Amino acid sequence: METISIINSKNHVDQKVKIGVWLTNKRSSGKIAFLQLRDGSAYFQGVVVKNNVEPEVFELAKEVKQETSMYVVGTIHEDSRSHFGYEIEIEDITVVGESEDYPITPKEHGTDFLMDHRHLWLRSKKQFANMQVRNEITRATFEFFNQEGFIKFDAPILTGSAPEGTTELFHTEYFDKDAYLSQSGQLYAEAGAMAYGKVFTFGPTFRAEKSKTRRHLIEFWMIEPEMAFMYQEESLELQERYIAYLVQSVLDHCDYALTLLGRDKGLLKNYTKLPYPRISYDEAVKLLQDSGEFDGLEWGADFGSPEETYLANHFNQPVFVVNYPKAIKPFYMKPHPTREDLVVCADLLAPEGYGEIIGGSERATDAAYLEAQIKKAGLNEKDYQWYLDLRRYGSVPHSGFGLGLERMVTWITGEEHIREAIPFPRMLNRIYP
Repeated sequence: METISIINSKNHVDQKVKIGVWLTNKRSSGKIAFLQLRDGSAYFQGVVVKNNVEPEVFELAKEVKQETSMYVVGTIHEDSRSHFGYEIEIEDITVVGESEDYPITPKEHGTDFLMDHRHLWLRSKKQFANMQVRNEITRATFEFFNQEGFIKFDAPILTGSAPEGTTELFHTEYFDKDAYLSQSGQLYAEAGAMAYGKVFTFGPTFRAEKSKTRRHLIEFWMIEPEMAFMYQEESLELQERYIAYLVQSVLDHCDYALTLLGRDKGLLKNYTKLPYPRISYDEAVKLLQDSGEFDGLEWGADFGSPEETYLANHFNQPVFVVNYPKAIKPFYMKPHPTREDLVVCADLLAPEGYGEIIGGSERATDAAYLEAQIKKAGLNEKDYQWYLDLRRYGSVPHSGFGLGLERMVTWITGEEHIREAIPFPRMLNRIYP
């Protein structure tokens, strides 16, 4: 008799197997007990028929508590009525670890309660599905960039400088120096691109702002590619290929998770159609003003959630908004070649109200211009001398962008929020210039 995972049930129809599981819920109707089971790979139903098992097995099936761990032995059958498509007819149960008074019962719970028990909330069906999608996006990210000739480049978590100012950074001290938890790996990735051509970073980033909206997390994971000898339009083409690749990979490998979440797979498929629309910031402002829904919106304003939602839903596709005002963008972006008030950049806005999922730009290459921008931003020039060196020694046109993993997962899954369980703080032990 083989020990299997639930996800492999399709390969063992009409065979007797053994599976290590946890009980998520149960019900009984006289002579049959129905056990809802999970093992980390999938969820399915176990059926215990009173007349087909020993009396003590049926009594155990009726009395076993939620989240008890156990081994079940039985025969796999097809079950067209379930999302999963298979079930197990159980003939024996062995309890491994008992569970009493599990706090997250099958009833509805508030967000605060679930977050207080997030180490257990991970076991829920919705969190399981979200994590399956997150895992596939991570896997597909490495696959995509490897195929495109990138190398993985690790940026520091503790830094001595900030790519977008220090007002939203967690401050600490590294011996006798100021240090900050990283808000982006971009500046270091630029150094990598000058050495290796095309690199991408993938790691945790932090924002020291209190927020519970879908647009802001204190800790999240960022994918940040940087490409030497690449102009803005080439970068946009890479970005849309990347997004379409991720969406298609989730459709190909996470069908069960998307079914659990009730996600419209046809709608997701539509997001793989390229190219994505492109409009300028100027055009976006006019479109918003002409809609009559954004009284008081003036040129030069940054877009919030309502504006981004309107723009993306107008096209029913992810849409690039290009060339924003210089005044509302970070210091490192390339100035527009014909307009002093713009920079060469783009945000990719997702439809269905999910807003910006990518922010990117062509990077400024003139050392004198960058030095002036650093001063204007009120940053310490000494902290950025290494960054200016990238322009002093063989500077080339180069572009990059950043994608927030959690926001991407939120969009693909169709969830309102993605709140991941991180029960323990990470150890931080590095600092770079």
